[in-house]
Amino acid sequence: MNAEAEETEGAAADVAVASTDSPSASTGRRKLRTVAGPWLVVGCYLIGAVALTVRLWADPAGRAQLGDVRDVDLFAWFMRYAATAVAHGHLPALVTAGMNAPQGINLMWNTSFLLPGVLLAPVTLLFGAQVSLTLVLTLGFAGSAASLFWVLRRSGASLGAAALGGAVYGFSPALVASGAGHYHLQFAVLPPLIIDAVARLVTGRGRGLRVGAWLGLLCAAQLFISEELLVYTVLASLILTATVAVSRPRAVPRRVRTAVTGLATAAAVVLIVDGYALWVQFAGPLAEHSKLTVSQVGNLSWFVTPSASLLFHTRASAAEAAATQQLLAEYVNYLGWPLIAVLVIAAALCWRDLRVRAAAVTWAVLELCALGGGNLSVGDVSWPGRLLPWHWLEGLPGLAQVLPWRFSLLADGAAAAVLAFSLDRAWAAVSRAQGRPGWRDWRGWSPRAAVAAVALLAVLPLVPMPYQAGSPAAVPAGWQATFTSLRLPADAPVLVLPLPYGGQTQVLRWQVDTGYPSSMIGGYFLEPSASGQATFFYPAHDEQSDVARYLNAIWQRRNLRGPSDAEVRAVIDSWRTAAIVAVTGPRSPLVRLLTRLFGKPALHTGAVISWRLRR
Repeated sequence: MNAEAEETEGAAADVAVASTDSPSASTGRRKLRTVAGPWLVVGCYLIGAVALTVRLWADPAGRAQLGDVRDVDLFAWFMRYAATAVAHGHLPALVTAGMNAPQGINLMWNTSFLLPGVLLAPVTLLFGAQVSLTLVLTLGFAGSAASLFWVLRRSGASLGAAALGGAVYGFSPALVASGAGHYHLQFAVLPPLIIDAVARLVTGRGRGLRVGAWLGLLCAAQLFISEELLVYTVLASLILTATVAVSRPRAVPRRVRTAVTGLATAAAVVLIVDGYALWVQFAGPLAEHSKLTVSQVGNLSWFVTPSASLLFHTRASAAEAAATQQLLAEYVNYLGWPLIAVLVIAAALCWRDLRVRAAAVTWAVLELCALGGGNLSVGDVSWPGRLLPWHWLEGLPGLAQVLPWRFSLLADGAAAAVLAFSLDRAWAAVSRAQGRPGWRDWRGWSPRAAVAAVALLAVLPLVPMPYQAGSPAAVPAGWQATFTSLRLPADAPVLVLPLPYGGQTQVLRWQVDTGYPSSMIGGYFLEPSASGQATFFYPAHDEQSDVARYLNAIWQRRNLRGPSDAEVRAVIDSWRTAAIVAVTGPRSPLVRLLTRLFGKPALHTGAVISWRLRR
């Protein structure tokens, strides 16, 4: 069926729906849907987002969601970093020694969340970084749902179908799981808009220059929210474009010019806005040259096993989900058997609708990518990895650090589109059938209501539980008084013990809450090793890693044979350490070690003991 025939069929369906109502009633409902309906839907999304984060809003400055505390601390650090820069009248530097001094970190290789950090700087400066994070989390759910709702409405979906589709995406298990700590993935407002702009270019529904400029601005903004999510969005757009081109081969020649013009304009805008940042990332200090080290393997059970973060789960399913190698924030694949079955049936029945077909193919390919590129075991059957799409993509430049299961973030949006468009098709088919002789409603049930009930039952297993909340690590007694007394220059590297790393991020939280120290040795970051390969947590050099682990083991009062005193002192000197600040007791093994190396402490205030090494 060609495009014109499909449009004619869609128009006939609209007439069939309208014919069941009186003219006055139809006009009134149409005005309500046009004016008040969208605002009512967005209001419901906002209420749902607040309900999901209600325990955080009880004390937004002092409560954070549980599940991935270390990433919450890290994003609080990034929010504070951006706000501090804005307070000094400039944008955040893309390389900073605020963490991992004296070498520093390249923010373009880390989840620095720069754009939200800059935009919410007034909130951070007035109320604290945690308030900004809770606001981002809430707006991430409501905004992502509203974004896809707008795109679906723009693509012809009815108010009800678009509202359901937006809710499925904005409150999907993928976004709810990411909200445990991965704010850069959970704030998925722009991907639907980016894909919509690409779709308008490849289908000829928009002007090349104008749509291309809009697409470029969206991509430029997304780069400073989450470059990783932008990569997933680009791949989803490529799948969608290929599906449309294969479905309408005769239309390709007349649309190439508009598409190329728009994409070239978008690329130019991205280079103008993000060119310097991309140079810093790939050619500036601390640039990485990551390569794939092991093929990622997924698990089919992730798609159908509900975790404890969902309302409808069992103790067994929650235990099975928790037993996977994924963190809570990485358990992003679940859709459930009911919705998967409905999507497959809907795609088969509505295949002739280009919107359904393109969304269904995009959903299927993204979910296959989410399975990784290694050999997949299904019961006693082994599925060769070379038959999975990610097997052929994972080694390409720029994709070495991509975690394939996160493709489900975009796959859920495609699934929501399939559901919305096929729901409209089903309603239209029922309305046409109602006008035929001999039609009778089944036991008083409206067929349209029955179709809607099936859709609602399919998405019911996706309803999330509100986040559990806890208090971030409290600043130790004497922390601020210690730094006030030390009077260190802003760029003086300070060794804080426990030395912060990915498994121990409370020092980041103390730095966020107080601004001290300005320059911290260690931290939770991604940096290049000597070979350029990305590495986490401890400094990349072996002797530094050994000393870092040894110091933390001594702080934890664990008996550990480690480097000699001379080696420990040499590494501490190599960090150009200006002061050591230890949160420990006066008779601890750590104090004995540091006293042996550097003499008596300079200060002992509250729970903090410090040594001044050099000015």
